[in-house]
Amino acid sequence: MGNVSNNNVAIFVPSLRGGGAERVMVILANEFASRGCKVDLLLVKAEGPYLSTVSENVRIVDLNASRVLTSLPRLVCYLRKEKPYVMLSALNHANVIAILAKWIARVSTRIVVSERAMVSFSMQSNPGMMPRIVFRLMRLAYPYADSITAVSSGVADDLAQAIGIARERITVIYNPVMPVCEDHTETSSPHPWFAPGSPPVILGVGRLTKLKDFFLLIRAFAKVRIQRTCRLMILGEGELREELEDLVKKLGLESDVTLPGFVENPYFYMSRAAVFVLSSQQEGLPNVLIQALACGCPVVSTDCPSGPSEILENGKWGRLVPVGDVDALAEAVLATLKENTHPDVVSRARDFCVSQAATQYLDVLGMHI
Repeated sequence: MGNVSNNNVAIFVPSLRGGGAERVMVILANEFASRGCKVDLLLVKAEGPYLSTVSENVRIVDLNASRVLTSLPRLVCYLRKEKPYVMLSALNHANVIAILAKWIARVSTRIVVSERAMVSFSMQSNPGMMPRIVFRLMRLAYPYADSITAVSSGVADDLAQAIGIARERITVIYNPVMPVCEDHTETSSPHPWFAPGSPPVILGVGRLTKLKDFFLLIRAFAKVRIQRTCRLMILGEGELREELEDLVKKLGLESDVTLPGFVENPYFYMSRAAVFVLSSQQEGLPNVLIQALACGCPVVSTDCPSGPSEILENGKWGRLVPVGDVDALAEAVLATLKENTHPDVVSRARDFCVSQAATQYLDVLGMHI
């Protein structure tokens, strides 16, 4: 396409409340702006911990709506007024609204949607009315997107089959991970468990939700703890906090398990943990796993659909265990703790650098700058 005269890029996401998708969109917005694009970050509601990480060169546009659906009229008004060259959206309900907004606004703005999770798995695990409606709208709307991206080959394959769209129409772009070399060099520890001479810390990071399956991680840790002195820390917040804390008490692990809540910068913890564990039942492309690799932390992951096997190249960079298998996870963690040498995981993390991902996205967006 060559250079375009209109270098306005809009990025549309519900909020910046702390999920992986939201963090990626901020990273991309900042990188696009650093390359000379005029970037608007459109938020259904301008809230969340990642607001503070948005570059001053990115304009935040607060649609100030209660939910994604009710943001539609304001998104239409924005498109008619600003007429950006392209709009990138993330998360399927926001993607549907983005496509619909363009149709109503009757503008030439290109719409690129980003799919970040396994659609079929989401439908199985959330069989309610609203997910079914969103799924049907995806089948109707996605063919009208100018481009479709997915965060992994597994997500792309699943999306093509689930909504009946040609696989060739979907471009796989791995999530970018911020350079972390300067983010974990603090000398003061944010938690006493990382003091010199302390027992090794096993680390989990993510929303406290069913799909992350921290219940599995806690149960596996209980088995590891029988054989080895160590501790478990789970960073994140979510609706299952009370149930997870109840399980910790039931297993008598209160002195060895902590859930400090959400932290904006998990890299300090990752760089000092003995093992990072991803215990999920399902992922799109787990950013936290890539971040742990970038911090040089040995990793263990469930071989869930999709992402971990692609990131770890079928176990080359860290152990993969079956989803939901407590014994296998405990054995993998113990084996990793016992090892004196580990793969050079930092070298693998470089394959997910911000620069490479941003260039791929700009190509799909049609912004050849």
